[in-house]
Amino acid sequence: MPTAHRLRLSDGIQAWSMCAVDALGIPAMLDTDAVISSSGPVTGEPVTVTSTKGRMVWEPATAVVFVGQRSCTGPAVDTACGALNFFTSRATAGKWSTQHREFTGNAVDQTRAEALGQAVFGPLLTESDHA
Repeated sequence: MPTAHRLRLSDGIQAWSMCAVDALGIPAMLDTDAVISSSGPVTGEPVTVTSTKGRMVWEPATAVVFVGQRSCTGPAVDTACGALNFFTSRATAGKWSTQHREFTGNAVDQTRAEALGQAVFGPLLTESDHA
C-alpha cells in the first residue's frame, strides 16, 4: 500500500514503508541497494536517501528524522509510525513537533537514524532465520 516513504530497490522493485526508520532499515535487511523517496510533512519538499553498498547519501544534506511516539499503548503503526518522518532540516522537524504535541520525541541526525533502521531491520533475515 502506498505511503509517504517509497523505496526503489536495485532490482527495480518498488515498495513502501510505514515510517522513515523502516525505510532506512530495509536495504540492510535485504542486503541490497535502494533509493528512498519521501517528503517533509511541513514543506512537502523531497527527501531522498540513496543506499549503495551500505553507505547512505542524503539529499538535502540537512535532512533529519524525527523519532517519537504517542503516549499510548498498541502496535507501532498506531503509536509511533506517524511520528517517524523525514524532514528537510531540524527547523522543519521542530515546527512539525510543535504542531503535533500528541507525539513526544526529537529530531535525530542521519547517522543515528541509519543506525536505528539497521538495528531494527538488519538482523531480521539473517542466515540463522533460514536454517
